[in-house]
Amino acid sequence: VYCMSRKKVDSTAEWLRENGFSKAIPYHAGLTAKVRKLHQGRFLNEEGVIIVATIAFGLGIDKPDVRFVAHMDLPKSIEAYYQETGRAGRDGRPANAWMAYGMQDVVMLRLMIEGSEADEARKRVERSKLDSLVALCEVSTCRRQALLDYLGQQSPDHCGNCDTCLEPPEMWDSTIAAQKALSCVSRTGQRFGAAYVIDVLLGKDSDRIIQFGHNKLSTFGIGEELDAAGWRSVFRQLLAKNLLSTDAEGFGSLLLTEGSWAVMKGEMTLSLRKDTRQEKTKQKKGRSARRTVHFAEEGDKMLWEALRERRAELAKELGVPPFVIFHDTTFVEMVERRPRDLVGIRLITGVGEKKLESYGEDFL
Repeated sequence: VYCMSRKKVDSTAEWLRENGFSKAIPYHAGLTAKVRKLHQGRFLNEEGVIIVATIAFGLGIDKPDVRFVAHMDLPKSIEAYYQETGRAGRDGRPANAWMAYGMQDVVMLRLMIEGSEADEARKRVERSKLDSLVALCEVSTCRRQALLDYLGQQSPDHCGNCDTCLEPPEMWDSTIAAQKALSCVSRTGQRFGAAYVIDVLLGKDSDRIIQFGHNKLSTFGIGEELDAAGWRSVFRQLLAKNLLSTDAEGFGSLLLTEGSWAVMKGEMTLSLRKDTRQEKTKQKKGRSARRTVHFAEEGDKMLWEALRERRAELAKELGVPPFVIFHDTTFVEMVERRPRDLVGIRLITGVGEKKLESYGEDFL
């Protein structure tokens, strides 16, 4: 588990231990050499150890059976992300990479770039690398294709394994929402971060908003079609598309770009990913109750259970969570379509070439 700071490494390891992962241990330069050596040895030799570390960890360490790499903070570049996630699954078996990020990560990394002693040419390179990683985070197509394209490699087919392949994001016409967001940034003077601008869009009568007189703006309260989480998603994606930038010297204030004006003038339309987190939260209870899928035919039910039992066996053999092999939604389609050969299985949603090769015969 990668974190940007030593403090977050310690707090994350502690949180994991408090939540049942007793073998979660920290690793960073603030620990003594003796403790670092002890923790590294445990990670390499013990089963089930989770190491929470700063980005320096892993250089020169070859542990082939890492099954999961998580980023609690945004890395500095796609190259760094590629290297760090590449430490998983070196034995050729399935592995997962997971990352959480928010706009504050982008602001912090840009502050670090601007505050460094590098010359301007180097800073431009670092800014470009960070922008490319943010764009990868918000991409709506196959992430593996986008990553390989950035690295100058070609991937002719969707991977069938990344989140956007397994659950393609729903897109929505967000031109009007973007115009509202950008207009609000403009009318508040390009002096505030996303949280403040969102409060203005939602019409919140906070003391600060009233102090600046922003409750009298035409953009005050015009964003009620989305909640705060929805607007955060809009701002993240505008940032990823270079339709907004952040002022590192202004502590993350949002700035308009050349592209911003094209959107506000109606010269370009915009489609963004729909933020599904809230919908998932609403459905969480219902999904828990619906985990047992109901089929009209007894034979379908028996096939469904057989597929899930075989998946559980494979997951245990490989030491991975069952969903890494196939999602339940894939099994539902297998039951409905009853493929009779590997070509038929390949046509099932969630079955890419790699999964077909690894598991096709097992489920045929």
